[in-house]
Amino acid sequence: MQKSHYLIIASILFSVLFVYLLSPILTPFFVGILLAYLTEPLVKRLMKFKLSRRLSVGLVFLLIFIILCALILLLIPLLQAQIDKLTDLIPKTVEWLQQTIIPWLKTTFGVSETLVNVTTLKQVLSGNIEKAGGAADWMFKTVLHSSATLIEWVVNLILIPVVAFYLLCDWTKFVKGIKDLFPRNVVPTVTKLMNEFDSVLSAFFRGQLTIMLVVSVLYSIGLTAVGLQVGLLIGVFAGMIGIVPYLGFIIGITLGTIAALVQFDSFSSVALVWMVFIIVHFIENFFLFPKLMGNSIGLHPVAVIFAILAGGCLFGFLGVLLALPVAAVIMVCIRHLHASYRQSELYQSAD
Repeated sequence: MQKSHYLIIASILFSVLFVYLLSPILTPFFVGILLAYLTEPLVKRLMKFKLSRRLSVGLVFLLIFIILCALILLLIPLLQAQIDKLTDLIPKTVEWLQQTIIPWLKTTFGVSETLVNVTTLKQVLSGNIEKAGGAADWMFKTVLHSSATLIEWVVNLILIPVVAFYLLCDWTKFVKGIKDLFPRNVVPTVTKLMNEFDSVLSAFFRGQLTIMLVVSVLYSIGLTAVGLQVGLLIGVFAGMIGIVPYLGFIIGITLGTIAALVQFDSFSSVALVWMVFIIVHFIENFFLFPKLMGNSIGLHPVAVIFAILAGGCLFGFLGVLLALPVAAVIMVCIRHLHASYRQSELYQSAD
């Protein structure tokens, strides 16, 4: 093996060790890099109108700020109202468990009533929901009692847009600097791989985020239309966790079924909830996913689940953020290695 190969392997191992050791403080930097990467195409479009790069970046950040403010002003009050309704449904849920589910479990599976402590369950649910309902007050009090936590939050919130801004201003220099690190004889290969990385990552991030947003809206509208009091809450939650294949659909339809049974106590209402989830799931898989992502990702659902779990286990929240991008990059590298192997003398000699 050549010395250059050892150098590459050592660099990769050092990078992994670096991320592992500094993962607690790297999250805002990676979020800033992701924000810069996602907004770079918009900056390029603005620059076509003969605007300077810094002015284009400033306009993009202004747009993001306006969108965030609009979401905070519109969405948070709606979700707060949904959480209040969910709090009101807890007694009905406990009563439904006591009168319907527990007798059915006892009759069907011989489960003892003592194994299901409904009183404790009610207390846990009530406590957690009340904390969620007053999440802003709870977070505010918690942060105030810890100056270190307050400073950390403020620094992270400031770092994310700062990192993204400076990266966007120097994005071309940033990309060129990465290419300049590689030996000249491999630059064409590196350029080809970076283009493939960009194609896969852009398809994943922009496509997946768009799908999650559209699915959340469709779930929320559908569940609210059938009369579900907590339809918005369930719809947003199911859409946001849809980044893991089928997880949003499974958890969403389960929560929607329970909420419909508790609120309406009729199978017809459950059927309407199921219809909403089936229709949206059909739209997602046969229209949204092929249109926005196609086959450019190429990650099997099992690989997606494994990547997220492995990333979270190794690097915590930062690992969850990096799991799918890293998996997509590895997939591109494996494709390239496989193609090189098929063209190698070792493979050809096997014919």
